[in-house]
Amino acid sequence: MRRVSGVESMRNPLPDSRLPAANDDALLDAYSQAVTAAAAKVSPSVVNIDVRQSSKPGRSREELPQDVRGSGSGFIFTPDGFVLTNSHVVHGASRIEVVLTDGGRYEAELIGDDPDTDLAVVRISASTLAPVSLGDSQQAKVGQLVIAIGNPFGFQCTVTTGVISALGRSLRSTSGRLIDSIIQTDAALNPGNSGGPLVTSRGEVIGVNTAVILPAQGICFAIAINTAKFVASRLIRDGRIRRGFIGVAGQNISLPRRVIRFHRLPLETAILVVSVESGSPAQRAGLMEGDILLAYDDHPTPGIDDLHLLLTEATLGVAAKLTILRGLEKRTLFIVPEDSARNS
Repeated sequence: MRRVSGVESMRNPLPDSRLPAANDDALLDAYSQAVTAAAAKVSPSVVNIDVRQSSKPGRSREELPQDVRGSGSGFIFTPDGFVLTNSHVVHGASRIEVVLTDGGRYEAELIGDDPDTDLAVVRISASTLAPVSLGDSQQAKVGQLVIAIGNPFGFQCTVTTGVISALGRSLRSTSGRLIDSIIQTDAALNPGNSGGPLVTSRGEVIGVNTAVILPAQGICFAIAINTAKFVASRLIRDGRIRRGFIGVAGQNISLPRRVIRFHRLPLETAILVVSVESGSPAQRAGLMEGDILLAYDDHPTPGIDDLHLLLTEATLGVAAKLTILRGLEKRTLFIVPEDSARNS
């Protein structure tokens, strides 16, 4: 056996596993680096929202009206102070205050509130605001790493991680209508997380955290950011949303290739009709559960968001053509959308 001299042992350093760490950052794995980078990028834009709601007058002197306090989360999405949050966080509030990560507290103006999608926009007047980067929820994939940031139970800028568990879910809003294209995640959410951002490893917001299922664990939901972009833009412009209502709950699906080839369809995805509301325009048009909606007024509808974008105020009372698949047969129906406000 060959002996190693002291000088030679100095030339052959100890294995890496026995060397002291030169830098903690170098030991972070790719997962940790992604989470820390995304959290550092987005956290300065996440705010705490404190609300006050006046309770109804009491029936006796002992039951005097009192302010009911609540809180939630939100995030700055424009440099001039527009903040996106959940409708159920600010709906009916008599006073709204936004608290930034630096401790600054600002009274907020309610710009618009849309209970049908559980989204709302408020605005503050403050300088040097850091808006988030909005992503594309259409590119989200099941199993993708996501990060939730919010203020659960008042603990500011709490970060939790998980994956996208499912896409295309439907969730019933406080108004009673279904919100489509919901993202399901197992990133832990708690009371106070509502309205906070769901973020990718690149620090792009792809969802607005909105709900959990209790007492289940790891079943949490976020509203797709593509839906939020559309709703926020209309709330900023008009303060409310008038939509064309047709009375369909749907889910995004992929079309079989043989169906695409047989009908020479220009799209690979469409909308599966999950249910049709009684007495709705869809029911009057003859739409049925299980139909696949391919186009609205000759505009392809590859997903729920695309249909929502088409059902604008301009469609109210105007007859339109629905192109559907029923079984393997391609059919055309005619529908007249109503004002969504009448059906809220």
